[in-house]
Amino acid sequence: MTTPVKRAKPSATLGDVRHVPWHDIKDATGSAAAIPFLLAAIASGDPAAATSGLDRLQNRICQYGFVVGQATAVTVPFLWDLAQRPQVTCRVQILHLLRNIAGARQWGTTADAYPKLRRHRDNYVEWESAARRAVRADGGAIPRLLTERDTALVHATEELAGALAE
Repeated sequence: MTTPVKRAKPSATLGDVRHVPWHDIKDATGSAAAIPFLLAAIASGDPAAATSGLDRLQNRICQYGFVVGQATAVTVPFLWDLAQRPQVTCRVQILHLLRNIAGARQWGTTADAYPKLRRHRDNYVEWESAARRAVRADGGAIPRLLTERDTALVHATEELAGALAE
């Protein structure tokens, strides 16, 4: 039986983070209860806190840059919100994370190759699909991000747009 994927609504803002049942969702480390604090660190405007928060968040929702889980899809709308905030100091890295999530196909590929995973496969494959859908759902932010003055941000946005076009 597939565990339902809990999702934040598309175009969620950090104010909506309190509406997500984080304690009921799992990330790569166990409970996803720490994710709101990591999102707050990323939004803080403090470059060191933001970078640390994003690194820790990535290890929870897109481990190794390609393995996603249950908490990923629900976190993606908040990442899109942060990527659009000029005061966020790691927007380029957020866009790279979104690109990695959009390209994640680890569980589907592994489940096809190893039939013994069949019992757990459906959950993981659904979480992966939901994460990719979540990245696409807020792709309307791309045109705005392409108008930014920061060339690294524009380049990261172009890479993400390319990944979404595949």
